Amino acid sequence: MTHHHKHHHEHHHAISSLNSIFIACIVINLAFVFIEAGVGFIYNSLGLLSDAGHNLSDVFSLLLSLFAFRMSQYHSNRHFTYGYKKSTVLVSLVNAIILLIAVGAIVIESFYKLKHPEATSGEAISWTAGIGILVNGITAWLLMKNQKHDLNVRGAFLHMVMDTLVSVGVVISGIIIIYTGFTIIDTIISLIIAAIILLSTWRLLKESLFLSLDAVPENIDIKTIEQILTQAPGIEGWHHLHIWAVSTTENAATVHIVISNLLQMEEIKWNLKNELRKKGIQHTTIECETPDSLCKDRDCC
Repeated sequence: MTHHHKHHHEHHHAISSLNSIFIACIVINLAFVFIEAGVGFIYNSLGLLSDAGHNLSDVFSLLLSLFAFRMSQYHSNRHFTYGYKKSTVLVSLVNAIILLIAVGAIVIESFYKLKHPEATSGEAISWTAGIGILVNGITAWLLMKNQKHDLNVRGAFLHMVMDTLVSVGVVISGIIIIYTGFTIIDTIISLIIAAIILLSTWRLLKESLFLSLDAVPENIDIKTIEQILTQAPGIEGWHHLHIWAVSTTENAATVHIVISNLLQMEEIKWNLKNELRKKGIQHTTIECETPDSLCKDRDCC
């Protein structure tokens, strides 16, 4: 009971901490979006406008992630027996799609600018993007601690790291414009931005899509799980192993195990659940069978 209370308290504290972090990140990035977009319009900088558009998509992503975290805290009911924890997976998928749309918009506008180049201010681009390095860097630092434990947080963290690198690129383009007058570099930087966003989005899209299809989560090594089942004392065999994500932070599994001594059933189940919990599977359902009953049903093997 003490362990359960401690775990519940720590989990609640982690959720509250993440809520505060996401709210702070949203406020900081939204303020910068307005500044960057305003300077981009005034000085006709596609690099700043495309970066502002991407930062705006990040704000929406952060809002969606915050919404998903709030939803995941609602209790289960008769219709949603796991609660609304799966919404975190759906939100990560939506975030990936939003980023892909942003990439498409940047590419289309870049080709338009190549055909219709306009003069822009290198000084304005450099100073504004320099502020972007600071804003995105602070946001990435706030998210860094929790990014290893949650797909949504990792996605937001990677976006902010990429945005920081992108802002560095925009600063470089501004400096080049100042000293060479080569304004087309602004459009070239925009295309590089699109490529970086696409690369950073691909893994998020793939993992969130796989999780929505109940694939084995990437943080679970199924060979290790199979080895645990095979080597566990008291278990003579196993089958029907299924592992899937309940949310971006919780995993579940079901398995049928074959045991000879039914008197040891509860001890075997407790030990197995404890071992699987150490490997990142928080919810395990185990069905026990005896060797005599194993092959009565053709499908069970």
